[in-house]
Amino acid sequence: MKKFRCGDLVPGCAMTFSGSTEEILAAVGSHARHDHGMTEVSPELVAQVRGAITPVA
Repeated sequence: MKKFRCGDLVPGCAMTFSGSTEEILAAVGSHARHDHGMTEVSPELVAQVRGAITPVA
């Protein structure tokens, strides 16, 4: 199990995600489009999210 906090990349966003890396990436992509108004999720953003995903202790 892993976790990601959107606020680590987008200051002020309190959304958190947990699951496998692929589950998190899918959920974050949807969140970015719906809640942050992004029309495209760039490879650079995916790389940043991957780098910010951490294991759950």
